[in-house]
Amino acid sequence: MMLRSCYRLYILLIFLTTATAAVAQTPSKRPTPQEHVQAIAKFQQTLNAEYRNPAESPLPPAVREKFTGLAFFPVNYSACVLARFVRDSSQAPFPMPTSTARRPLYQKYGELHFVLEGQALHLTVYQSLDLKQKPGFEDYLFIPFTDPTNGHTSYGGGRYLDMRLGQIQQGQAVLDFNQAYNPFCAYSPLYSCPVPPAENRLLVAIQAGVMSDH
Repeated sequence: MMLRSCYRLYILLIFLTTATAAVAQTPSKRPTPQEHVQAIAKFQQTLNAEYRNPAESPLPPAVREKFTGLAFFPVNYSACVLARFVRDSSQAPFPMPTSTARRPLYQKYGELHFVLEGQALHLTVYQSLDLKQKPGFEDYLFIPFTDPTNGHTSYGGGRYLDMRLGQIQQGQAVLDFNQAYNPFCAYSPLYSCPVPPAENRLLVAIQAGVMSDH
């Protein structure tokens, strides 16, 4: 039985590439509420389309046939924050624990510092050494995290965020938890999913993004 990587490698690739090119020479800026609603609607539509597609979906065939759409938290504009990015690649590559015996190599790329619900927080940003060798994904960054909603209104194993290098502009990046999604192993045991490191355990409940199906 072949295990496949649990996180999405190309969701919104075209959209993010276009957006990055448009703001390449300007500082990162939080979207307006109207822009945000439109962006999240596009994200949700794209994600649901992927889950319906047999070539991309993590859903078992019997589940996919009945699939009508993922459960999402209501769009939460306050969970879209402007974060300060601190570059840090001084740490050596390390084997990332997963839900299986697989241990892919990652390296810390930096940290995102932000304020949410009045609390100063930070998340470590990682880069896959394997993925950066693949054409089209050299700039892919990975942000796995956990929060108090896990095991209640969101998946118990934590959730993921994707980012591209071009989204970091002049030491800032928009961090939008409305685009948080579940590991593929939330839907099938056939996948091998990175386990969010302890340093990415948030103490604030993130009521945004994909919810638990259970």
